[in-house]
Amino acid sequence: MDGVAGDMKVQLMGKIRDQIVDSISVKEALVKGEGHLSVIMEIAKKIIECYQVGGKVIFMGNGGSAADSQHLACEFVSKFQMERRALQSIALSVNTSILTAIGNDYDFDRVFARQIEAWARPEDVVVGISTSGNSSNVVAAIEKAKEIGAVTVAFTGEGGGKLAPMVDICFKTPSVSTPRIQEAHITVGHIICDIVEKAIFDESFLGGLGESHDVLPGRSSEE
Repeated sequence: MDGVAGDMKVQLMGKIRDQIVDSISVKEALVKGEGHLSVIMEIAKKIIECYQVGGKVIFMGNGGSAADSQHLACEFVSKFQMERRALQSIALSVNTSILTAIGNDYDFDRVFARQIEAWARPEDVVVGISTSGNSSNVVAAIEKAKEIGAVTVAFTGEGGGKLAPMVDICFKTPSVSTPRIQEAHITVGHIICDIVEKAIFDESFLGGLGESHDVLPGRSSEE
């Protein structure tokens, strides 16, 4: 029995190791060349510009991507790593009354689009998270965001799905595995939060891009 248990332990540890190695390989693929890094930089730039003109960042997704949406919105509203004022950001998956009302009165495919119609403005950045890139309610919401004139961003898997050609910027994780895609999404999301936070609030960041250099709504360069 002890021998069998020992064999099972070795097999299980091997499977755990394989999962970790697989996750690392996706992160390593992100830093090969400049393609993925340039996309991350461009998303961060658009969000910084959005905040500089008084806009907000709106996140949406289903399931694990809904959780990622809420996670990233809270990093802007509360804080990422710096003590600073709050930044406007919302996740469209949090109000169950709105979600169920729209799903019941209209259709589940419209649960995000209807909210985009209510909340989004041209100065905003709208981020749709979908591992397949084909989530119909996210696609519909991006269409509505484009009508409004907001900057549109998608986080997807390597194919990009329907979202990739629709949005202004698409980050495509180099994987077809849903867990690996989701892990990369939150890693990249954290990187973007870090860049945005430092660019706006850290005067020493990249030679001085903080608030004393960029006048944001509600603040003056004399503060």
